[in-house]
Amino acid sequence: MEGSQRLMADLNRQLQRDSDLSLADYRILVKLSEAPGRALRMSDLADGVLSSRSRLTHQVRRLETQRMVRRIACEDDGRGVLAQLTDEGMRRLQAAAPGHVAAVRRFFIDLLTPQQLAAVATALDLVNQAADHRAGAQATADLD
Repeated sequence: MEGSQRLMADLNRQLQRDSDLSLADYRILVKLSEAPGRALRMSDLADGVLSSRSRLTHQVRRLETQRMVRRIACEDDGRGVLAQLTDEGMRRLQAAAPGHVAAVRRFFIDLLTPQQLAAVATALDLVNQAADHRAGAQATADLD
């Protein structure tokens, strides 16, 4: 846990220093940049970045004040709200990405052998599969 927290803290510091973005901001911008129309329902975005809906709402509000994200009504459902990446948000993400990728390499990738990286990937894939299974079981139990 300590190594994971230190890695995330180092990556967060690099983004803050070089791009004035938090790691949480960066994750939101990446998720939106990869979505069709650069937009996602707020609930799907919260799930995608592993955040509570209330925390995500606060983060998106901050990104809105910086004109990186805008909230718009969902056309399919009048009650739904979409978060959409703006051109400014895409510009900031593209500016931040090279430094972030370099930091990931420096603080993590370059420290490991190819075999160690493969083992980490395999282990984290198993962790994700188990978490997906638990989430699916919980969703089924919630419906009962």
